[in-house]
Amino acid sequence: RGYTNIVHYTDDGWSGGNFDRPAWKRLVADIEAGKVAHLLCKDLSRIGRNYLQTGFYTEVMFRQNGVHFVAVANNIDSEEQDSGEFAPFLNIMNEWYLRDQSKKVSAAYRVKGKAGKPTTNNAIYGYKKDPDDPKRWVVDEEAAQVVRRIFRMTVDGYGTEQIATILSEEKVLTPIAYWREKGVNRPGKSKLRGPYMWNSSTITHILSLQEYCGDILNFKTYSKSYKNKKRLANDRENWVIFQDVHEPIIERAVFEQVQQKRGKIRKRRTHEGERNMFSGLLVCADCGSNLHFHFNQGNPEIK
Repeated sequence: RGYTNIVHYTDDGWSGGNFDRPAWKRLVADIEAGKVAHLLCKDLSRIGRNYLQTGFYTEVMFRQNGVHFVAVANNIDSEEQDSGEFAPFLNIMNEWYLRDQSKKVSAAYRVKGKAGKPTTNNAIYGYKKDPDDPKRWVVDEEAAQVVRRIFRMTVDGYGTEQIATILSEEKVLTPIAYWREKGVNRPGKSKLRGPYMWNSSTITHILSLQEYCGDILNFKTYSKSYKNKKRLANDRENWVIFQDVHEPIIERAVFEQVQQKRGKIRKRRTHEGERNMFSGLLVCADCGSNLHFHFNQGNPEIK
């Protein structure tokens, strides 16, 4: 056809159901900037495998921006009026393929989880993957020493804020900073907080991990749909737990002692000496935090 000034947009390794692909976003920006006259692809699945979004781009967005669109293998040419009659059906079939692949991956994931293999791709802080068997965790002694110290300090009566302050002052690397120093790529915000800035939530998370007893806990999270990658917390009764799979960092008795210690609710008295009869029983419906007894002292007319 004599086309010149050709630019290739390639998203290798990205799912077609994801429209946040970097090259695709660059292409859309170039179309909106008026830099694209013709758009050629192998077939509609190269645009995407979400039939609603793919249809929006091919039927609305491309046309509004004057882009001549051609899907070669599907024999679709936007300048030929009748060539795109079956495009909606092709888009549905492309999404069905993605749905089918998701079912197969989910089935393999469940088989792996029920066989006692960790379903997470990454070992938790304190462990690392066995070089001879990536499905097995071995103790990372350098990080494990920090984990043991956190549990020991908790048993000795230190709170999570106190522990975080002590580790920060002693310039102990946070888990994210530690992994990055070891060349392990993990998501996180250590660059924003600093490599030594521990916080209470990190300590709380470490203290909650039963995996430190040597156990494997699978299916702790789930996703509602293959279209939504966000992981949601699963109910504990849906977890699958295998005990004593790998070498423990924390003795089970110590772990249970910490859970009991952290589970105790302080029943505070008011300034008038009263104790709330519902202390430890009422929690916030949104966040799950304990509700506290409080008198309104600013307006005596309101009880």
